[in-house]
Amino acid sequence: MKRKTLILPGIIVLATACSGPASNNTVAATDTKRDTISCVPGSSKLDVQTIEQVTGMKGVEKNGEYKITVPQNDLNVVVDGFKIIPPMGLGSWAAFTPCADTAMVMGDIIITENDLKPVQQEVIKQGFKITAIHNHFVRNHPNVMYMHIDKAGAVKDLAGGVKAIFDKVKESRGKDPKTSPADSVVNTINAVALDSIIGHKGELSKGVYKYTIGRPDIQLREHGIPVSTFMGFNTWAAWQGTPERAAVAGDFTMLENEVAPVIRALVENNIEVVAVHNHMVHEEPRVFFLHYWGVGPAMDLAKGLKAALNQTGKK
Repeated sequence: MKRKTLILPGIIVLATACSGPASNNTVAATDTKRDTISCVPGSSKLDVQTIEQVTGMKGVEKNGEYKITVPQNDLNVVVDGFKIIPPMGLGSWAAFTPCADTAMVMGDIIITENDLKPVQQEVIKQGFKITAIHNHFVRNHPNVMYMHIDKAGAVKDLAGGVKAIFDKVKESRGKDPKTSPADSVVNTINAVALDSIIGHKGELSKGVYKYTIGRPDIQLREHGIPVSTFMGFNTWAAWQGTPERAAVAGDFTMLENEVAPVIRALVENNIEVVAVHNHMVHEEPRVFFLHYWGVGPAMDLAKGLKAALNQTGKK
């Protein structure tokens, strides 16, 4: 077996070539290597000015990465009597991370049933990969889905693709989702009590109290490029309601041996598991994502969530 290193502008691609007959297992391994992109170490820096100029949108920069978020204010989504607003998981986003003189974009685009066909066609037209299409909720009216995308390449090209995808959503809806009035929800839950149970501190936005919890124990890479908490590799929990009747929605990120224990802990504590899926397809190590929804006394839900959190990150 011979391994060849192909050097592209700012990117190293490792390809494995085999001499003689190959087994199915060998072919699978070769395909994996062929799709692996490793960044040249050094002074990788995003051209944020180009991203803003091409997309026409302002985002947030953190630790050399850049994220654009589009709140879906136009969608009046209700689940079990609770209104789902952007801080509760109703915001589309696209995040850029540098890779030498190129970059990688990962994103999560919220779509209605009517948006699905035209938006996924635009994603493919722009050369992005669709890595997941799934739900976050059940009994949600109207029904919404979440489409994960990724692509590596030149920053200007990536930014143009992101703009085209967000423009296609606007075209499908007949309006710009973010221009509708922002809403807020009621939240009288004791945040200090929640923090003491969860073991983290959240942030309040429009009545939603949200935790974003990273996985520093896992050095995740997609196409050989590091994926940070800012790029969507995190566990989160968003709360609204009252102490007596609260709602919590969120996402768990798990290694394969954590999936079953997390599901069991949530279900045994009266929290519904509504989706289990991938967000990426070429990640290393292999990770899974789980969406959940719970309604009940706030502190009971918090204890159940903590029981599930305790099943992750074990040595």
